[in-house]
Order: sequence, then structure tokens, then C-alpha cells
Amino acid sequence: MLDDKDRIFTNLYGMGDRSLAGAKSRGHWDGTGDLIKKGRDWIVQEVKDSGLRGRGGAGFPTGLKWSFMPKESDGRPSYLVVNADESEPGTCKDREIMRHDPHTLIEGCLIASFAMNAHAAYIYIRGEYIREREALQAAIDEAYDDGLLGRNAAGSGWDFDIYLTHGAGAYICGEETALLESLEGKKGMPRMKPPFPAGAGLYGCPTTVNNVESIAVVPTILRRGGSWFAGFGRDKNAGTKVFAISGHVNNPCVVEEAMSISFEELIERHCGGIRGGWDNLKAVIPGGSSVPCLPGSVMKDAIMDFDWLREQKSGLGTAAVIVMDKNTDIIKAIWRLAAFYKHESCGQCTPCREGTGWMMRVMERLVRGDAHPEEIDMLLDVTKQVEGHTICALGDAAAWPIQGLIRHFRDEIEDRIRHKRPSMAAE
Repeated sequence: MLDDKDRIFTNLYGMGDRSLAGAKSRGHWDGTGDLIKKGRDWIVQEVKDSGLRGRGGAGFPTGLKWSFMPKESDGRPSYLVVNADESEPGTCKDREIMRHDPHTLIEGCLIASFAMNAHAAYIYIRGEYIREREALQAAIDEAYDDGLLGRNAAGSGWDFDIYLTHGAGAYICGEETALLESLEGKKGMPRMKPPFPAGAGLYGCPTTVNNVESIAVVPTILRRGGSWFAGFGRDKNAGTKVFAISGHVNNPCVVEEAMSISFEELIERHCGGIRGGWDNLKAVIPGGSSVPCLPGSVMKDAIMDFDWLREQKSGLGTAAVIVMDKNTDIIKAIWRLAAFYKHESCGQCTPCREGTGWMMRVMERLVRGDAHPEEIDMLLDVTKQVEGHTICALGDAAAWPIQGLIRHFRDEIEDRIRHKRPSMAAE
């Protein structure tokens, strides 16, 4: 369990003052210039030592990602781009950070950009986040007025600017290269890699794309030390993490907790338990809609971190925990996700463009039971043909929920078909 003194986001619920004065009173912007004066190598090494892994879903080591940026400029500027296009169904953690604790992100942008030799950062915010953009822009304006951004930012000797860009509501723009295309004013469609953004990203310049939470925790890590952050969670799963728990719990919430907390403790401590009791737990999607669901029997003993969930053929993803009780029509729930991914496919890759619609239509028939039992294996086969055969991970995101459904709830699909077949035969 995480003590209040160890929480990085001290205003996650918006109970306090989100202004610059409020942020400073909670310890943010404290000696930022001095942290920067310790140098790039020190900052990157501390982030590496902290064990921080990307909080946007993939879990790639953040310090390692930063170290890919060129040490010396070849004449091109470098950029930090913050991915605030939080469009994964079930996920709303970054929203709370930007709405209630925006200065953690702004201070993190300054420090991270300096570490990567970037004089500018772009924050790409989700199209539907209107009030969040207003709160973030107000905080950026305050920081400029106080000399924390602009020339000689925070007295560090480093000139730094932040630009806030509003997306148009496309899920695909959460993929880092599609986000860069959109930032450049083009259609939001993923790029082939290589080149990777660190070599040729925004406007063809060295770029690092990081999630909001990944950047916002950096100042506190540097103040308290990488070893402090590494002290939470299991090996290779370090630090604190913002979890967003929704669905059939008594008290849905967004909360910061230690990594590797047990699922049972997370739900009991912060959500008041499962609706109808633990015996009523049917399934959980542990990391946002794109990761496979796990049955309640597995989740009862789950450890909420990257590696344990990956061993169960699921993932921590964005740590958006979607809880489903036994009243849930899980086949219909997964069909709804299939419909979402079909709608959000950019259409660039044939397996995804054709496969997402095909999978959705078969799922539609499975919901009604209007299918033959052999179609279950055919559907699974199609998910394998989509997975791993597209430029970006949207194909995987469309395939995995269906794979999880068939892996754990195949008997329920078969029962529905069997129940419907006699009436089909009678027609």
C-alpha cells in the first residue's frame, strides 16, 4: 500500500488548488533550475535507475528511450512530444493529471526536454478533452508569467517553450507516429518504422514521444532519487502507478498506488469491493480495452504489474481496470470493443481495414448465437492473421480482446450457439 507521503500526484481528486501557487505549496517547481544544472547525463541516469517504464501502455524503459536521442545536434532541432491523446476505452488517468495537477506535467516537460537537448515540447491533447485543455493552457500561461517557461526557464539557463495542440478526436492519433503526422497537419496515419522518431520524428527531426504520466512523474523522481522510486513494486516493475478502475465495483475511481499491488487489495482498499461480492466477479480487462480479458478466478490472485499480467497472456497496458460481474454479457461486451476498433481503423493496412470489420460482423452473430461452432476457430484464426501484420498496434488491439474471450469463455459462446441451433434447425 502507498502512503500519502509517497504520492506523486497530490491533487488527483481536485480537492486542492490546481494553480501555480497551489502546485508550489505541494512541492512542485522546487529547485527545478538546480536539477537541470546537474546535467543531461545525470537526469537520464536517474530516470534509468528509477526503473520507470512508459505509462502509456507498452511499458518501454523511459530512460533508455531518452538515451536514443542524439547527444550532439546535427543542425536539426530536437523535440519532446507528449502523448495526451488518451482515447483507449476505460482509460482516464491522464485526464485527471491534466485537469487537477497540470504543473507536474509542465515541469516534467521542461526537465525531460533539457535531458534530450530539446528547446520545445508539443503536448498533443485528445479532441474531446475541452476542459482539460483549458486547465492545461491556463497552467502553461501561469508558468510563462512566472518565468518558469520561455527564456532562461526556471533560472536554468535553458530556453524552453511548450505548445499545446488539440486533436480532432481520432483514436489512431494515440499511436506515436500517427500523432506526429497529425501534428504536422496531415492525416493521422501511422508511419512505417524505421526510421524511428528518435532519428526522424516531428518535421523530420529527432523526437521522443512520451505519455503524460511518464513525463509528470520525472521531477519527483529526480528530487527524491531514482532509488526511492525503484523501491516500489517488483523488479523491473518499479514505481507508483495511476490506476483507473471502472465497471462493476462499488466505488469506481482513479487512484495512485504502488506497482505490483494485488488486484484484491486495489479493489478492496479503494473501490469498496466487487458489486455483489467477490463470488460475483466474472472477468476483468486489466489494462484498457486493447488487452485480453482474464476470468475472475485468475484475477482474484493477480499482481498488477507488467510482467505478471503478461505471463497470464494479458497486460497492464494503461492500468485501466474494467471490472465485469456475472450479470455481464461478455460476448456482447467484446463485440462492442470489436465495433470500436473497426470504427477507428485508419484503413492503411489491409489486414486491419478488412479484418476489423470481418471480426466485428462475426462477433455480432456470436452475440445472437446465429453461428456454427466451427466459426469460433475460424474467428480465432483471423485474429492471428491480423495480429502482428500491420504497421501499428491497432490490429493487435482489435485481435487481443477476441482472443481473450475465446481463450477463457469459449464454453459460453458454444452454449449460446447450442441454445439457438434448435430454433435455427426448425426454420
